[in-house]
Amino acid sequence: MLDGSLRDWRERADAALARALPSPEDEPRLLHMAMRHAVLLGGKRMRPLLVHASGALFEVAPSVLDAPATAVELIHAYSLVHDDLPAMDDDELRRGQPTVHVAFDEATAILAGDALQSLAFAVLADTDSNDRIRVALLRTLAEAAGVAGMCGGQALDIDATGSGVRLDVAALERVHALKTGALIRAAVRMGALCGDADPASLDALDRYARALGLAFQVRDDILDVEGDSQTLGKTAGKDAAQDKSTFPALIGLDASRARLDELAQAMSEALEPFGERAHALRALGRMAIERDR
Repeated sequence: MLDGSLRDWRERADAALARALPSPEDEPRLLHMAMRHAVLLGGKRMRPLLVHASGALFEVAPSVLDAPATAVELIHAYSLVHDDLPAMDDDELRRGQPTVHVAFDEATAILAGDALQSLAFAVLADTDSNDRIRVALLRTLAEAAGVAGMCGGQALDIDATGSGVRLDVAALERVHALKTGALIRAAVRMGALCGDADPASLDALDRYARALGLAFQVRDDILDVEGDSQTLGKTAGKDAAQDKSTFPALIGLDASRARLDELAQAMSEALEPFGERAHALRALGRMAIERDR
């Protein structure tokens, strides 16, 4: 259950996303409806919450954090729309709802993902901050979303899926550091950038975010084995069916759980310099590890 601050930030994130998205009454209506379907029908809002939790360390006003929080969630939503396409993971269920290409059609899903990506940067460019910080935010999100981050990780994941070649653990961690971890790191970093954080603080938060991003993926791999589609909101057992390299497949469930414990410790150590001020980031780390446990 979310504590008071996280609950408030979650509500802010949902409201800001609804404001940022185009009206389904305006043309092109089908595209606008698909974009709203992709973003507003559920989701943990982990990345917007991380922006707010990180920014709170530096006493940044929530109104300043709304734009980067919205932008990072729009990028995340776009990535899910494209990830679910037949040419990628070919999934029919996301957040307990039909995926966008199922609810609408494949061409509309591609366009919806494209439009969400561009909207993210338009929103981010309007962050209520100075030009230096806005440029740093734009660079951070662009790098995390591109070939050096999420897209690069997806490409490596596609190359390894169904190829008959098992990645080793180090290679798998690299895939997830790019595919999942880069956007999580960007979310944490953008909140701190809004507070003009010093280099030592940014370094500590990067270490926290790297551990969090990997923990999120290890837990996701475990849930794909142990969970069901209703609980997960997406198709369970898909990793094994596609012969994907996952942590349980490579090292087993017990060792995967042990790796989660190591990552929890790494997150805790990274946040030590911030003391009690980092309680929201600690709570989000626990959520990532303990979800549906």
